[in-house]
Amino acid sequence: MRLILDIQKRLLPDLTDVLKKRYTILHHISTTGVVGRRALAAHLELTERVLRSEVDFLKEQGLLVTESSGMKLSEAGRKLLADMEPIVRELLGLSELEETLRERFSLRQVIIVPGDCDQSELAKKELGRAGATALRKYASKDDVVAVAGGSTLAEVADHLTASVQMKGNLFVPARGGLGESVELQANSIASTMAKKTGGQYRLLHVPDHLGEEAYVSLMQDPNILEVVEVIRSARIVVHGIGDAMVMARRRKVDQQTIGELVAEGALAEAFGYYFDRNGKVVHKMPTVGLRLEDIQSTEVVIAVAGGKSKGEAIAAVMKFGHEDVLVTDEAAAAELMKLG
Repeated sequence: MRLILDIQKRLLPDLTDVLKKRYTILHHISTTGVVGRRALAAHLELTERVLRSEVDFLKEQGLLVTESSGMKLSEAGRKLLADMEPIVRELLGLSELEETLRERFSLRQVIIVPGDCDQSELAKKELGRAGATALRKYASKDDVVAVAGGSTLAEVADHLTASVQMKGNLFVPARGGLGESVELQANSIASTMAKKTGGQYRLLHVPDHLGEEAYVSLMQDPNILEVVEVIRSARIVVHGIGDAMVMARRRKVDQQTIGELVAEGALAEAFGYYFDRNGKVVHKMPTVGLRLEDIQSTEVVIAVAGGKSKGEAIAAVMKFGHEDVLVTDEAAAAELMKLG
């Protein structure tokens, strides 16, 4: 297929551009469910005249249907979109990029979705869908799955569906709450994943950022200790990756510690650990939940993170070397190629 696509790009470049454009239209409608033509034109940055022409063609082919609330894909449209995906990935060069990054960071698998999560909500939703697909692929019966918090992991949870291999899974939070929006906390995401897949869940009702004395005290509570032991037995961990300074502010870290993080060259945060550009841990927070040694012994670790702004942070965590699967977007992948 690679050879055919290369020939097509050289002899029929216009055809390639048309294919990409029509795929993008179908893909956006698929992701949003139902959308009006004006909203679709604005999102795709197409004139309404150009979009009208494309939509009319797609309707004639039986790929779109129109309702009073907007356009949606027909069954034929959904099937064609699925069939087109591997072809479009080759045209965009994503398959080759995935393999290059997989080898560079010694990963089991790299999955790259089109776009930039910093610029597009659609790209972030697609990142969540790809993260959910990766989790389904690696899950097996009666797994314990530890999940972190954040908006990206919330998207992963939203895209999960019931499946045979995940029905008996137990979902647990990787750590305590950050004090952010309830729906973005690890507890809520673990609960959502369980409900979406027909699995079970356990919650950890403790704050994420603790002083040393409070940490020691909580770890002596038998109920908390029981949940923590379950969390630390997880076979699969799914987590996001944050910019070090952004995460420090979200955790309300004091100015002295922030100064130390800057001096130590902290670029990335994951699980309460801060990494420099070489993947070295330069700081850790006393958190109740997964420790770095637990993650290093976990069978499958899936990182889901995207956006051009997170390129350096993702590279830092990848260089630490405990991930198995990276799910990211095109913009972050381009930054990884510069930094790897």
